Amino acid sequence: MNQVKLINGVELPQIGLGTWQITDRSQMVEVVSNAYDVGYRLFDTAAAYSNEIALSKAITEKGIAREAYILSDKVWNTSRGYRAVQEACHKSLKKFKTDYFDLYLIHWPASMKLYPDWEEINEDTWRGMEQLYKDGLAKAIGVCNFKIHHLESLKKTAEIMPMVDQVELHPGLNQNELLEYCKVNDIVVEASSPLGNGQILNNENLQMIAENKKKTVAQVCLRWGLQKGSILIPKTTNVGRMQENFDIFNFSLDKKEMDAIDKISYCGGIGIDSDEVEEFG
Repeated sequence: MNQVKLINGVELPQIGLGTWQITDRSQMVEVVSNAYDVGYRLFDTAAAYSNEIALSKAITEKGIAREAYILSDKVWNTSRGYRAVQEACHKSLKKFKTDYFDLYLIHWPASMKLYPDWEEINEDTWRGMEQLYKDGLAKAIGVCNFKIHHLESLKKTAEIMPMVDQVELHPGLNQNELLEYCKVNDIVVEASSPLGNGQILNNENLQMIAENKKKTVAQVCLRWGLQKGSILIPKTTNVGRMQENFDIFNFSLDKKEMDAIDKISYCGGIGIDSDEVEEFG
């Protein structure tokens, strides 16, 4: 399993399992057990997914030692601010019966559409994240859905910049400008939707590359994201697809293929813009 080293030395697997929409406890037990057997060691959740307890119980039932897996969680929009974000983290830690998260993220920036003081809100929340890091409650901290201007805003007051930015990234939404910005600023990009909404699987260019490589379109999409240097968080409950998604380390895409995928027009997007979205949750 390839590892990505964050600026503070913490290493994360380059592929993890997303758990969004998995709320049934018995299903979570099966999913976690299968994923661990396949080789997944990074489990990604969020307070908003309403499955923290289900994931905790599944990990316990599988008998996985705490040091044998990477746990990533996210604070929700209702807990913005210095104190609120710390309180939310403590609540989530209790659900997992653990002393720390390997990675703790802000789920969404405050939207400039709704908040004239969005910069101050994000800065205050980030100060709380920095305190969690200093207190050892999070081994690494970061953000989700932050654009370049959100990150530039944090720079004005941050003592510690985000180590990870989890964003929608897939063929049809290549995020090249953000990827370059993050590379220069030592921020690792995590692809929360590396297969988008599934429409990209019908793309003829991707299908042609997949046929030449004797791989599936999904594997080509994930390999592209891998070679971009991003961490991938695909979500599936099907053990066959878990294995398929994990089996991307034995081939590579050449520059011509990478460039062709980069040029795919916008498609397959989830369609949520962090600057435009109305507050939810």
